[in-house]
Amino acid sequence: MDSDEKKIGVAAAALPEGLTAELMPKHVAVILDGNRRWAKARGFPVELGHVEGKRVMMEIAFLSCKWGVKVLSLFCFSTENWSRPQEEVDNLMTLLEEVVQTYLVDFFSYNIRISVMGDRAKLPESLIKVINMAEENTKGNKGLHILIAINYSGQYDIVKATKNIVLKVKSGIVEIEDINKSLIEEELETSCAKYPIPDLLIRTSGEQRISNFMLWQMAYTELVFSKKMFPEFEEQDYVEALLSFQKRDRRFGGKKY
Repeated sequence: MDSDEKKIGVAAAALPEGLTAELMPKHVAVILDGNRRWAKARGFPVELGHVEGKRVMMEIAFLSCKWGVKVLSLFCFSTENWSRPQEEVDNLMTLLEEVVQTYLVDFFSYNIRISVMGDRAKLPESLIKVINMAEENTKGNKGLHILIAINYSGQYDIVKATKNIVLKVKSGIVEIEDINKSLIEEELETSCAKYPIPDLLIRTSGEQRISNFMLWQMAYTELVFSKKMFPEFEEQDYVEALLSFQKRDRRFGGKKY
């Protein structure tokens, strides 16, 4: 991204043909799938697939910023991913650390806020430090809010929320009769965002499932599945996903008259 592009900012950025600002999803979630398969299909080391995925991830982030998306959730590492080879896991942790460190200045220039979802207990100490620094340094930014999911699962999110509510009931802060949808959502990891419920989920690599990502939050999320591996996902693919979303009739379980 050149300096002129940064000076233009979000407000002056023209939308791609066909997209309408009024119909832009407030919250886009992305499952970054296919990095390993992309690399293996080309005879490359798996690490290179993740490096290419990092590049695409940041491109989507800056495009979201320019086009008026308010929240972007990126599913980078699930609780199940610890079963991968240790070398790959270590490389992924290092890569995530580099992403936050390398792009922190750009995040600030674009008025981007960073938050990380997931259980940090198993993360490397150096990554936790970088996460804490990024969250603290960008907490006052009012532009795009990026939620990075690391060691996250939707089931973990719901269990954690449930435990927090039980503690509040035990301490007398909350009565059992007070437990409702809103109270549960206040305890979920996405509660830090102004728009916590994804309007659109994009998953790459041809897989057609949500793989334990934001299980509560995605009750009525629109889904787009791309056959492209994540390192192949380009600007036009993102545009097509957004166009698909803008053409849909969202009734949220109700009947259209």
